[in-house]
Amino acid sequence: MRMIITIYDPNTAEVTLRCAAQFANCTEETCLVLVVSEKSKRPWYSESLHERAQEILGSTHFTIRQLIGEPLRVTLAELKQASYDMLIIGESQAPLAGVHTLRERIAHRLAEQSPCPVLIVRSQVRPFKRILMCDSGAETSVLRRFVIQVAELLAGEEEITVLHVMSQISAGPGVPDRQLLADVQELIAEGAPEGRLLSQDLRLLERQGIHPTAKVRHGLVVDEILAEARSGNYDLVVIGAHRGEGWQRFLLDDLAHKILAQMDRPVLVVR
Repeated sequence: MRMIITIYDPNTAEVTLRCAAQFANCTEETCLVLVVSEKSKRPWYSESLHERAQEILGSTHFTIRQLIGEPLRVTLAELKQASYDMLIIGESQAPLAGVHTLRERIAHRLAEQSPCPVLIVRSQVRPFKRILMCDSGAETSVLRRFVIQVAELLAGEEEITVLHVMSQISAGPGVPDRQLLADVQELIAEGAPEGRLLSQDLRLLERQGIHPTAKVRHGLVVDEILAEARSGNYDLVVIGAHRGEGWQRFLLDDLAHKILAQMDRPVLVVR
């Protein structure tokens, strides 16, 4: 797996490298550490960063490239020039703001436009032992995309919870009221669409040697995902990018933007 690690804020450099090391140590490919300083700001790259990267990444093969420019454009240009399997970028946690402001954040915009999965690193970083997979209920599920794109990075010992939120707001027409309040076993037993997809997801992970747990919560999607991530003390949260046609395929929907804005731990956005 070929990875690019973008660092544009010295305050997030160490936590980004530490998070990246968990995946970088699972690949024999050379990783690119892209250090970007904006033209309007003083370049902050130093030899101490290179030494710290060597300490943190250990035996991982990596190169450091220092560039001047706008972090979004510089990173996208590199992604277009070479084929990468994952982008890792650090982002400081900020207070919740309006959707327009959220979409101006560099990590969010890269999650929209990157051709590969994007891991957004926050201040809370631990070994990825407990993973929350937020399934949207779509036919091309987040979990299936995750397995195709980054399954090789799994050690097989992770505890993975596949979460589906039953929301009255997002439910399609004709969904029986009882299914809106059903648990996993009831959805599967009744052959509900969500139950069938959850069953498929569980079988898919089991074929990877992982024994996952399925969970259903009821309420507003963003609220329930945030509540589960915190109450379950997960180390990594996985969500999916919007998969529309044409230019829309590069956009995350409003729910994903709100999750990215409020989540206090690393988030992996898969395509």
